[in-house]
Amino acid sequence: MPIKKKDASVSIGQKIKKARTSNKITFDLLANETGFTIDYIKDIEKGKVTPPVGTLLQIARALKIDSGALLKEDESKMKRRIKAYTKRTDHYAYTTLTPGAENKHLKAFLVTIDPLADHQGVGYHHEGEEFTYVLSGQIEIIVGDHVNKLKTGDSLHFNSGIQHNLKNTGKDEAKLLVVIYGP
Repeated sequence: MPIKKKDASVSIGQKIKKARTSNKITFDLLANETGFTIDYIKDIEKGKVTPPVGTLLQIARALKIDSGALLKEDESKMKRRIKAYTKRTDHYAYTTLTPGAENKHLKAFLVTIDPLADHQGVGYHHEGEEFTYVLSGQIEIIVGDHVNKLKTGDSLHFNSGIQHNLKNTGKDEAKLLVVIYGP
């Protein structure tokens, strides 16, 4: 059974708020460290918006916590949802392929993007590298100002510190294997 968008956001938002307040990090400081507006951060904490993975990675880095702590579900929920997607934005879903890798540098995700859709909200960047392999569909990965057009069987490896965004340019759902390395 897929987790509801609101439930995932609230849980992640609560984790971010707890880490921020326990480390005595102000909204101003977090905004300056991530480049996100204070209103956007507040909306995430309140569960009003669902941030993409890249945003979560940036916030976790600024809070000096492992990103896996934001993405980790309790074990009983994880067992019930082994094949379920966790929605993070309206047209983008993913599931962690590396459960238990909270304190590791390498994380893998199965990402699904709805037909003819791109990420809503901000583009993202995070320190490290990213590898994307297209399992099915047609996508564009915009890295900086460069547009990379990929189809089933294609892959791209890039510096994830550069602003990047994904877009499904096909009429069918796109499925991707995304591997993120973060120092």
